[in-house]
Amino acid sequence: MSLRTFRSEACVTTTWQHTTVLLTEAVDALLGNAGETAEKNVYVDATFGRGGHSRLILSRLPEGAALIAFDKDVEAIAEAAQITDARFSIRHEGFRNLGELPAGSIAGVLMDLGISSPQIDNPDRGFSFRFDGPLDMRMDTTRGQSVAEWLATASVDQITEVVRDYGEERFAFPIAKAIVARRQERGPISSTADLAGIVASTVKTREPGKDPATRTFQALRIFINAELEELEQALEASLEVLKPGGRLVVISFHSLEDRIVKQFIAKHSKEVYDRRAPFAVPQAMKLKSLERIRPSDAEVSANPRARSAIMRVAERTEVAA
Repeated sequence: MSLRTFRSEACVTTTWQHTTVLLTEAVDALLGNAGETAEKNVYVDATFGRGGHSRLILSRLPEGAALIAFDKDVEAIAEAAQITDARFSIRHEGFRNLGELPAGSIAGVLMDLGISSPQIDNPDRGFSFRFDGPLDMRMDTTRGQSVAEWLATASVDQITEVVRDYGEERFAFPIAKAIVARRQERGPISSTADLAGIVASTVKTREPGKDPATRTFQALRIFINAELEELEQALEASLEVLKPGGRLVVISFHSLEDRIVKQFIAKHSKEVYDRRAPFAVPQAMKLKSLERIRPSDAEVSANPRARSAIMRVAERTEVAA
């Protein structure tokens, strides 16, 4: 895939609004260790979304600094076209490509792993069971297979594995059987309403405050976009591109993401001793774990979609990648 950097001045009007989660906290953490080199620092917003974090970062960067953003969503790229600041550039690709940046060149990487409200609220994107629309769920609608296309041929075992592993859904097998039975009886499942109805008729118990289709939709979205694999690749790449003292800031919204981030930071920040050589110097660590932050009660009250967010912050050490 070729790199494409957009610096357009076109204006885009959108119907759906997005409220950025942990906006100030994330930017404070990202820029918190800028030091004397701040004038030349380069930062990365690895998940531009609708640009809330990027705009605040730019408002606080000195003149000689720069911000590089990544996003797969063509609507996010269009939104980014409204930013005319010469210090800003965006790449139409996922943050798995973070490692293509020069080693040791970045002063901070921010990853906001949540999907944006416009993606959820636009029925044409197919992310939500609350609206009837095409069963798509791709972050980048110009590439790859939609959920409907995958479900048209997937086996019961394949669907079970995805719904169980990515949705942590205990009814994964009966849901998968119902999907395949419906497909064989009436043809492919093409709409969000169809899928939500199948799940609702299969899952007889209800989690308080949750639609029965929540876990299935989450699982299919994560799978079709390879979200966890991309996160793992981006985290590893951050060790290469961050310079000493550079910050890694990651906001996750469900346990699968947060577990990966937590374990990654722990792996590279906790000193490891060789029990066979108790007096040996411990292995040098590439990260220093700094903090874990949750949204305030006030933020959750104003924006209920923030309630599951967890932000973890780490700092790159001098140890070579």
